Amino acid sequence: MTSRRHFLRWGALALPQFQLAKLIPGAKPVAKKPIVVSTWDSGKTANNGAWPVLQKGGSALDAVEQAGIFIENEPSCCVGLDGNPDRDGYVTLDACIMDHQYNCGSVVFLERIKHPISVARKLMETTPHVMLAGEGAQQFAVANGFALEPQKLSADAERTYRQWLKKSEYKPIINIENQPRPKPDRKGNGPFAPSYFDDGTPNHDTMGTVALDAAGNLSGMCTTSGMAFKMRGRIGDSPIIGAGLYVDNEVGAVTCSGQGEEVIRMCGSHLVIEFMRQGKSPEEACRLAIERIVKRDVNRAKEFQVGFIALSKAGEIGAYSVQPNFSYTVMADGINNVTTASKSYFK
Repeated sequence: MTSRRHFLRWGALALPQFQLAKLIPGAKPVAKKPIVVSTWDSGKTANNGAWPVLQKGGSALDAVEQAGIFIENEPSCCVGLDGNPDRDGYVTLDACIMDHQYNCGSVVFLERIKHPISVARKLMETTPHVMLAGEGAQQFAVANGFALEPQKLSADAERTYRQWLKKSEYKPIINIENQPRPKPDRKGNGPFAPSYFDDGTPNHDTMGTVALDAAGNLSGMCTTSGMAFKMRGRIGDSPIIGAGLYVDNEVGAVTCSGQGEEVIRMCGSHLVIEFMRQGKSPEEACRLAIERIVKRDVNRAKEFQVGFIALSKAGEIGAYSVQPNFSYTVMADGINNVTTASKSYFK
């Protein structure tokens, strides 16, 4: 299983200075289109799925779907069926996809389906709906030819889950609806998903990808297994259009990773797009959105991570995060999966 993200502690890794200059706000576009950008250093896997499509002149939509498929195939803590489970021991997946014409599809609380990103696209293209959840999403997937996978945890996820159960002392309760109601406070419904793991890394590694194709069209996707040990049924920002992902073909495409609840409150990705529409560079727009999130509760913000990446219609890239060590990975002509650390609100 892929380990927790190996965050970069410097501006860029093995990036020539002339290319680094192209990544900063206000500079010229990073490269001639096409371009694909994904969250984290694991974005290399996603980009490797997207780039062959873009190189051949394919659409950004096809490219980001392949990005999702590639990362869902890779054993990981936080994406795909090999990811960590909810606190009752089940892996539930969320994903969304959006094209250059405001078409979008989303699936939430989806179990036993290997590629939620493709289910989201199928929903977008074959129904009038945007979002399906739970059993209904699974029924739709099976009816459209997606295989129903075994209900089991990967070896790594099983081991991690058992360790968490010992520490949290949480015990899933059969027929919990028949049990006496807890006291009306937050602790009465706990334990909740930890914001950070024991090694200090954040409990979220959502994979988001945005792409600009040779025709000048944008698309994006976001896929995740959500926070490890979350309450059963919890949904974060990842599958919510305007929160975890937004695409406006006149302006740009934005996705993010981090504490989903904080992103949802501010309609984060849509907020970044609107700042870009006002003339802000991608990095400036991401920074302003992060400042909006932090402003709500500065002390609380010290305890979580949120990071945005933005790709403009002109091909300029920007990112910004609450905490240090958020990174993104770029693939373009002459830029082969270069990972760069974003600037952050807290240093």
